Amino acid sequence: MRRPAPLHDGKSYAMRAIGKTEPMQAIKAAWHARSTIAHEYRNFYQAWRKNPKAVGALVPSGTALARAITQHIEPGAGPVLELGVGTGVFTRAMLARGLAQQDLILVERDLAMAEELRRQFPHARIVTEDACRLERLNEQQADAIPPLAAVVCGLPLLNMNSTQQLRIVRSVFAALRPGQSLYLFTYGLRCPVLAGVRQRMGLQAERTDTVLANVPPAHVWRLWQQP
Repeated sequence: MRRPAPLHDGKSYAMRAIGKTEPMQAIKAAWHARSTIAHEYRNFYQAWRKNPKAVGALVPSGTALARAITQHIEPGAGPVLELGVGTGVFTRAMLARGLAQQDLILVERDLAMAEELRRQFPHARIVTEDACRLERLNEQQADAIPPLAAVVCGLPLLNMNSTQQLRIVRSVFAALRPGQSLYLFTYGLRCPVLAGVRQRMGLQAERTDTVLANVPPAHVWRLWQQP
């Protein structure tokens, strides 16, 4: 008499369950990532429609630029301030490098984007404020910015006048520890901080990277203060 074939083709129910569960988890993860990206782009374009000059770009910064602008920021070095966080692409790059959410102070003035950042990074400090008014935080003892290990700037500084730039840069270097740096990017070849502002603040500047993979291509700059 012919022996019947195994009910499960040699596989246990557990193996079959795993085989079915893993693809479903992958599908759910992909769907969640896709939904998050779509939500971020929607917030970005809503902010752009409200104030294109303040946003300063037609598309969010890419992951290649995010890696380049954060590559010199070391985990465990101390608090890091990010200005003009937007969709959080630079924030995610810092977390991927091993920085803790608790060490991040994220400044984003757009309310919808700030709310999304609170959802994504619940342990980071989210500040809904104009970067030109950072000095107000230091005037309030409870909200004062601690001595910083680094500052990452995603603001369109070239769309600002010298007075606005000076207010931001002055607040940044008042909060930075001696010898620490401000990292920022621009789509042009020149440093986005005006020469007059750099001279007044005693700043040195160097271009650290060029990211051709970004849309549009971008240049990363590091600024530090002379002792």
